[in-house]
Amino acid sequence: MFERFTKHARAVVTGAVEHAERLDAGSVGEEHMLLALLDREGSRASFALASLGVTGRRESVERSLAEARRRGGLSQADTDALAGLGIDVTEIVSRVEEVHGVGALDDDTSRRGRGRRTVRRPFGPEAKSTLEKSLRIALGRGDRSIGDEHILLALTARPGIAAEVLAEHGVTYGAVERVLGGGGEAKAG
Repeated sequence: MFERFTKHARAVVTGAVEHAERLDAGSVGEEHMLLALLDREGSRASFALASLGVTGRRESVERSLAEARRRGGLSQADTDALAGLGIDVTEIVSRVEEVHGVGALDDDTSRRGRGRRTVRRPFGPEAKSTLEKSLRIALGRGDRSIGDEHILLALTARPGIAAEVLAEHGVTYGAVERVLGGGGEAKAG
């Protein structure tokens, strides 16, 4: 599948691995792909993100992703569903952090202190699913190769932390489609 990726899409995948390594994550997740997309310049996805005003709010995106990691990877939708059952995730996180320290529910904190890995991080199930979805989106649009815009569209189309954070910042599948389909100027990269 990677032979179908454009140079921009390959850069996103490579960047996601680098973000996972920098954050000492056990695997590459969709949040790392989102961070790598925010790093890009001169591509269709970077054009879409800039047009939707996200590139200037990177810190806000990073805070939202960190908060989701702090909740053990639960999305706000998951947190709301649990609240409907009478389970206060914020209270649980607070109690766990009182005993075990801040960030104790972060999926990746259990790996810290074990030394740096020298091997590449594997792609987690949600990241693999995002890449597969990007292929389906590209094929559905009649595109011969997978660009970083397809990865962005896949992140917005799948339920999860990345889609939720993007939606909080005004980036939805429909909004990205409108920006990318908006004319010749959207064909950057």
